[in-house]
Amino acid sequence: MKPTKKACDMSLAELAAYIDQSVLKPEFTQADIRKYIQEGIDFGCATVCVNPASLDIAAELTSGTQTGICVVCDFPFGLSTTESKIKQVEAYVKRGDIAELDIVANYGWIRSGMYEEVGRELQAVCQVCHTHGVVIKVIFETDALTLTEVRNVSEVAIQAGADFLKTSTGFYTGGKSDGATREVLAAMIEVANGRCKIKGSGGIRDQKYFFELIDMGIDRMGIGYRSTPVVLGISPEEAKQKEVY
Repeated sequence: MKPTKKACDMSLAELAAYIDQSVLKPEFTQADIRKYIQEGIDFGCATVCVNPASLDIAAELTSGTQTGICVVCDFPFGLSTTESKIKQVEAYVKRGDIAELDIVANYGWIRSGMYEEVGRELQAVCQVCHTHGVVIKVIFETDALTLTEVRNVSEVAIQAGADFLKTSTGFYTGGKSDGATREVLAAMIEVANGRCKIKGSGGIRDQKYFFELIDMGIDRMGIGYRSTPVVLGISPEEAKQKEVY
């Protein structure tokens, strides 16, 4: 959705509300996870995006704050069976402390033209999320897809009930890793036409591009823990001093 004012005129709190701070590295220690979740909270990010194994830490740290929890599901490949995906989603959303869930669509199916199967699977997991009041974002791993495939699966996901369309995991190794490109995001926005929100993820590492995407009209961005202070133009210490959380 197009914002009512330019990104350059937004307050720090308004800018931070666009960010899901990514805390997803599999090599992170428990201390790392705590550190980067806390930084996301201190910055005032919309959510901290975590792996399921980090949910207890995230719940502890975000309790009583304005920052929500976004959990990834079947990440980063999206290759579990539909039954397994449903059980995973159920296990997470039944906790009652998760605001959002980012699930990876089976992009091998998308590349195979299996849109009916993709739609059935997404509809099943969307239904579970919505039953428990959890927002669901569908990741397509767009670096693996053509623009035509992106457009086609965007429509499929919208029909299935997705709340957000999302560009990538940030962990794709099968080819180029451009992430949230202007072309892909423009295609998603065009197909969505206000029926669904858009999340850009991957390759958003400087403030200029961050501002450009806000002005373009996307609704959320997945930002790596190192890049959050860069796109906001502040340091963690400055964020705490400004009390944006």
